[in-house]
Amino acid sequence: MARTFRKATAEDLDRIMQLIECGRQKMRQNGNTRQWADGQPSRETLSQDIAIGNSYLLEEDGMPIATFALAPGPDATYQKICQGEWLNDEPYYVVHRMASMPGKHHVFGDVLDYGFTRTGNIRIDTHRDNATMRHLILKYGFHYCGIIHLADGTERLAYQKTTTSGNVTSRV
Repeated sequence: MARTFRKATAEDLDRIMQLIECGRQKMRQNGNTRQWADGQPSRETLSQDIAIGNSYLLEEDGMPIATFALAPGPDATYQKICQGEWLNDEPYYVVHRMASMPGKHHVFGDVLDYGFTRTGNIRIDTHRDNATMRHLILKYGFHYCGIIHLADGTERLAYQKTTTSGNVTSRV
């Protein structure tokens, strides 16, 4: 089982939409009924990720099994954080819109390992109801930093992990 990463192209958009739907179904099965509601993330958002070069696919033996956006900051929704603070103000990347096929294991770790080949500083956020993602984020060594708000005003729990010098090792 060989896993590789590649940037997504416009030809991958239908497959990305299928993977996003798999992610949405996993959320619903685990009691997260509010995240990715109303057709979010939209086809337009995912197409824009591709156009600006921030959309990636994780392939297993040549078959796309996961999708995610890996974007350099600054991210507008991360400018203001409530009830906490970021670990640092160093340049960072953000992981968004991660989804995978059912039954594929270690995708989260593979994606983050890939991200850390690009940067030593990653921020990520998730919905409060997404217990599975919150568990994975903490298991992978991210630190809870506070609450951010999306453009539509909805809150997300925000996390950061840094492997750069001056790393803060724990936050309460």
